[in-house]
Amino acid sequence: MTDNKTNYLSWDEWDELQNPPPAVTDFDQVVESALSRRGFLGGILAVGSAAAAMGTLGNLMSSTSAQAQDAASRFSFKPIAISTDNTIHVPEGYSWKPLAKWGQPLFSNVPDVDPANGVSLEHSDKVFGENTDGMELFIIGEHQVIAINHEYVNPEINLPHNEKGTPKSADDVKILQNMQGVTVMEVAEGENGWEIVLDSPFNRRIHHNTPMKISGPAAGTDLLKTAADPNGTDCLGTFNNCGAGKTPWGTYLTCEENFNGYFGSTDEAFALPADYKRYGIAAKSQYSYEKFDARFDVSKNPNEPHRTGYIVEIDPSDASSTPIKRTALGRFKHENAAVVVARDGRVVVYLGDDERGEFLYKYVSNGIYVPGGDTSKLLDEGTLFVAKFTDEGTGEWLALTPETTGMKADEIYVFTRQAASKVGATTMDRPEWVAVNPVAIEAYCALTNNSNRAVMKDGKMRTNAGGDVMEISAVNPREANEYGQIVRWYPENDDHADGKFKWDLFVMAGNPDVHKGDAYAGSSNINSGNMFNSPDGMMFDSTGLLWIQTDGEDSNEGQFLGQGNNQMLAGDPATGRIERFLTAPKGAEVTGQTWSADKRTHFVGIQHPDAPFPDGEGKLPRSTVIAVKRDDNALIG
Repeated sequence: MTDNKTNYLSWDEWDELQNPPPAVTDFDQVVESALSRRGFLGGILAVGSAAAAMGTLGNLMSSTSAQAQDAASRFSFKPIAISTDNTIHVPEGYSWKPLAKWGQPLFSNVPDVDPANGVSLEHSDKVFGENTDGMELFIIGEHQVIAINHEYVNPEINLPHNEKGTPKSADDVKILQNMQGVTVMEVAEGENGWEIVLDSPFNRRIHHNTPMKISGPAAGTDLLKTAADPNGTDCLGTFNNCGAGKTPWGTYLTCEENFNGYFGSTDEAFALPADYKRYGIAAKSQYSYEKFDARFDVSKNPNEPHRTGYIVEIDPSDASSTPIKRTALGRFKHENAAVVVARDGRVVVYLGDDERGEFLYKYVSNGIYVPGGDTSKLLDEGTLFVAKFTDEGTGEWLALTPETTGMKADEIYVFTRQAASKVGATTMDRPEWVAVNPVAIEAYCALTNNSNRAVMKDGKMRTNAGGDVMEISAVNPREANEYGQIVRWYPENDDHADGKFKWDLFVMAGNPDVHKGDAYAGSSNINSGNMFNSPDGMMFDSTGLLWIQTDGEDSNEGQFLGQGNNQMLAGDPATGRIERFLTAPKGAEVTGQTWSADKRTHFVGIQHPDAPFPDGEGKLPRSTVIAVKRDDNALIG
């Protein structure tokens, strides 16, 4: 496959190129198999139906959730229909406006992007980056500051004069590097609505060449040392920043996901280290960085990939501060970081690893969070756990330690996937965002899909890249899972730091119009008016409504007939009711969200639209953050 063709692959497709699936049965055969396997369908529906969504799997609803408002009062909008066009749709009585678009300046001496020429090298680290993703808003004194991720770039848009956007020089590579990472920007609402505050002292771009510190149990290990950093404590850049998180002490957590695609080898004879396979690191990168920047040439710097795949902490209040890679939170394809304070004051961080057959994690700090106290070690010193689910609706968090894994401490935090495999964690259907309910002791994880958890023609189940079998189970109940599901768990003793939990499925997405009476119709809280596929981003508002964003198939054909473009929905944890709030332009993913300080504006990310959005016909598609408001300026929700 040529460089030009790989430039167009999604990160999911890139992973498939490195770990190609074997032949599987077709969809109808898979459904038939699911219906006949040991009567397993009954078990699926007992877990994934409205009964499970209502929390009847062993009285799993917490007392706080049970006191939630009735369903009629929980939604202050009229649900909308699907769309298949090139713009945004929101409910009657709501409106939207762009806040920040790819190439939009953060400083007054920088021009807006010229689509014909792309962004210049001079300005590429001073404008809003591409492919917006996770975001959080911070109140800093009287200022409102949003930190937001830029997951990846479309090279042909940023390098319009190059065939298929293929870099031809080190300067080309640097433009691509600068257009990814993180934007920190002050925003304010005025007569023209919400806008970026140009020249704010908080405005900052963090990209692939920004100096960073490495901290935690892997810092200084030989696995992280390079010729440029013989101490293994200093590095450059953060990569493929997907979801996000926010600490109680006011810092931003950006999450490195598909970092593997940035590395390659200029030496065809170079033998890739064995540990590369589990993380999908190949001899050729997606952006050709290795041809012009030796840091990404694994034949010259084989340890450099070990320095990516972490949670990075950023202080949005200080534009001169150095971001910190927190290795204690593990190295894998981080989707987001959901932070909550446990009953005894310890900090708990829930983490998903977004790849088929990988795992769900939890970190628990040793230290106690004290407002105004020292927080420098809370994300460095603690224990990392991985989830084990049972089909009976219970589970436990398995500690990843030298005693449980047989690995050295530093190895656990550099090769976290291998450590999780050693303790027998449950393989999952692509764990994406985790969200923690602010008004109930419960957490949710979007399992977006897994078309490869399927029976092969030889009757065996497919494995992940580490050889763990992706078995069908109650938490992953469908063999060809094109639609996804959301799992919910309830910590024992109402304590997020507890080692055990009970769980159910809040929803199994599906298509009841195409599938009648089987697992692919979805759970009973899915109907013709609210169906969707591939739940991805999730966040709770302050009232306890769960806002679900999708990144799935928008063909509106076949298995996805009637589901339209990607969308954002609101879900009520107490009742299982789910309603559609927003639909995206054709081709776009809805990803990343946060709220203004007064909760009257909902900021939403629109990534990689195919349509000429948001500037209209004849204009270049631009990933955009939009501001959604009620026309009466009341609270969103």
